[in-house]
Amino acid sequence: MRHDFQLSIITLLGACAVFGITPFAIFRFATGNLVAAIVDLLILASICVTVTYAWRTGDNRRSGFFLALCTCAGGTAVATVVGGVGLFWLYPAMVTNFFLTLPIIAVVINGLAVAGLMLHGQAFDSSEQMLSFATTCVVVSACAYIFARRNQHQRERLERLATHDPLTGAKNRRAMEEDMQAAVAGFERNDMPHVLILFDLDHFKRINDQFGHRQGDATLMECANLIQRYIRRTDTMYRFGGEEFVLIMPGVQETGTRAVAENLRHKLATELRCPGGRVTASFGVASLYAGDDVDSWMARADSALYEAKASGRNCVVIRERVPVTAPENGTVASPASPRPT
Repeated sequence: MRHDFQLSIITLLGACAVFGITPFAIFRFATGNLVAAIVDLLILASICVTVTYAWRTGDNRRSGFFLALCTCAGGTAVATVVGGVGLFWLYPAMVTNFFLTLPIIAVVINGLAVAGLMLHGQAFDSSEQMLSFATTCVVVSACAYIFARRNQHQRERLERLATHDPLTGAKNRRAMEEDMQAAVAGFERNDMPHVLILFDLDHFKRINDQFGHRQGDATLMECANLIQRYIRRTDTMYRFGGEEFVLIMPGVQETGTRAVAENLRHKLATELRCPGGRVTASFGVASLYAGDDVDSWMARADSALYEAKASGRNCVVIRERVPVTAPENGTVASPASPRPT
């Protein structure tokens, strides 16, 4: 729950609803108001089923929507059965809807609840009470909508800051490790092929030394933008550190890895420029194999990148799981040596 905001909201609000409604269900059974008591039990059952579904499936979007619909419909039903006393249950339901589902959907659900009660009319003692209730519901929903939108915006900003490099806009190392774990798990389940590409800008220190760090940062940003233009939407780029980047490419077969990496190397070599001339990059490539974990997969790609640097830079090295003793089509598979900058 500490790592899943939506699931924590569903769980906590579900628990509050259960503890808040249960005493009233017991009281209504005890006083003979069976219809209202049955409505309360149906609401409780729906909440429990929804929270259980969210925990078992992780489908927070559907769970939140159904919980919002359930609590609002339940509050409307209670108000219809018991009259004006039941109207008070709709206020917390309307506020919590904005935490359970999208703000615009919460507005629609709240509006339908108010409209249904006004059309039925039996829950109100007078037209003045009905108009007062409708007005207060609109005010409560408007305030909750503004707060929910603001909260959503702030949460999205924090999530982006936690997972993206502020300079290049690429994802950061933390996000990369999580996505690599997911790729390994996905490969174990359905054999989805993945390719890991590490690339490092050649002689990047010279750019910083000769033209300053401002120009170095500009080169890194231009590099990231260039790569983003030539990869697919399903591919993800990460800034690994300094001038080193990582690509995770799902669905790329092992036979196509060289063509993919060579195309990216060529694009950088021909289009990336700095005041000192063109900027090239060295590439290390590794496919995901059965039995791999994150460390072994990364180690092969990193070893290939070392080889690319040691072999003259501006080239692609593919590291197979079983090292190849002789290079083929530019592939180098000898033991890794210290990586030049």
